[in-house]
Amino acid sequence: MMLKIEGVLSAQDLARCREIIDAAEWVDGNETSGHQSRLAKRNLQLAHGGTAERQAGDLIAEALARTPQFVAAALPLKVFPPLFNRYSGGQEFGAHVDNAIRGVQGTQQRVRSDLSCTVFLAEPDTYDGGELVVEDLFGEHRVKLAAGDLVLYPASSVHRVTPVTRGERVGCFFWLQSMVRDHGQREKLYRLDCAIQTLSAERGGADPVVIDLTSLYHNLLRDWADT
Repeated sequence: MMLKIEGVLSAQDLARCREIIDAAEWVDGNETSGHQSRLAKRNLQLAHGGTAERQAGDLIAEALARTPQFVAAALPLKVFPPLFNRYSGGQEFGAHVDNAIRGVQGTQQRVRSDLSCTVFLAEPDTYDGGELVVEDLFGEHRVKLAAGDLVLYPASSVHRVTPVTRGERVGCFFWLQSMVRDHGQREKLYRLDCAIQTLSAERGGADPVVIDLTSLYHNLLRDWADT
């Protein structure tokens, strides 16, 4: 399941995030690459482990926690600390698959990358190219969103970023381990949750059908979730 979520960052949050990262040091994006990615990746990345990365990452994490749609779709158990990248002057990231396991710097924590997430931090009309292209059995899905919007997609997907030929593409990216590992089960839970919220708004939370469906949702989550 690929999912677009609009307005994750408010205008104030977006401005503050850009203020932090635009003033910080940027380095070769291969600083955090695996072997395959290193062969395909040409971009800049915010210096890993620095104050700017931590401050901007905390801002992103707080915004995600305030976004019910993100929580419902991802059911996050572990979230890799957000990273930030920048593309310009023809830079791109060729076709690749994200590493299955990511170690968090300075800790013993490891995150299984069930889902990948990109938060767009530059308006799409300020740069040419820079589409995130995600491949599945239906073909290619091209994503280029408004600043403050995000896309969530399976980390197992082959994906790439097309060359940026004008301006700068700036974004935040990270991976997460979901409580529900299976993509199909997670999508079913998300669709059921959305249906419950719609029905609850129409009938009220005390409606017997809403209660029955809510019970079903939590019992399925109980069966499928790891915590």
